[in-house]
Amino acid sequence: MTRERTDRKIDTLQNVELGDGVEIQLRVAGPFVRSMALLIDYLIITGVLIVLSMIVGGIAAGTNANIGMGVMLICLFLMSWGYFAFFEGGKRGATPGKRSMGIRVVDRYGNAPTRGQVLVRNILRFVDMMPGIPTAGLGMMLGGYGAGLGTSLLSKKFQRIGDLVANTVVIYTKPVEHVHATVPPALSKVAPPVALTREEQAAVMAFRARAGLWSEARRIELADHASAVSQGTGKDGMARLLGVAHWLTEGK
Repeated sequence: MTRERTDRKIDTLQNVELGDGVEIQLRVAGPFVRSMALLIDYLIITGVLIVLSMIVGGIAAGTNANIGMGVMLICLFLMSWGYFAFFEGGKRGATPGKRSMGIRVVDRYGNAPTRGQVLVRNILRFVDMMPGIPTAGLGMMLGGYGAGLGTSLLSKKFQRIGDLVANTVVIYTKPVEHVHATVPPALSKVAPPVALTREEQAAVMAFRARAGLWSEARRIELADHASAVSQGTGKDGMARLLGVAHWLTEGK
């Protein structure tokens, strides 16, 4: 059971209990993959702005230069602040950068975020960018994101300030796939000698489902951590733990 909880922590899996009592797992995206997605988005924004500047510059060449400058400032503002809100508020809940990295924005229950949540998390990007030059235009490109990075590293779900206020998280879009390799079932069912929580029952059954991936010595080592359930150690303890898993899986 201890090993299973450790695996979930390493895999950034987060258990979320829905209102009807159903429990799901979300694989939260860490700072590195989010930084790569942000870099891709910035490259896209920069490319679009370069193309727009060429177009606007060509059109404004024969007119007042101030008009062209005003148009570019509007485009810069919209791309800097509207780009993220537009894509994250869409059906996929992700910018092109996030989609390329296989991540998206959801609320704390794994549902698509509301427009309000997306707006809040992106308005607070102004704070997450600090230290830097968080202006309406250039701040998006020069912000250091020190505040956002520091907050995400301290948060269990890697939430930056905008995520904490908007109650959103960034997760991987692909479902969690567990590798299973079962061992032969126990010859007899063994009723748990102590009351087990739902999480503990799931851990015992996961032990049986994945036990075939480990050597016998490793299975015994892990089973010893659950000696309170098997009421034994060594091979006998492992056999009794498999019997408990068999009882939980197949019933009495």
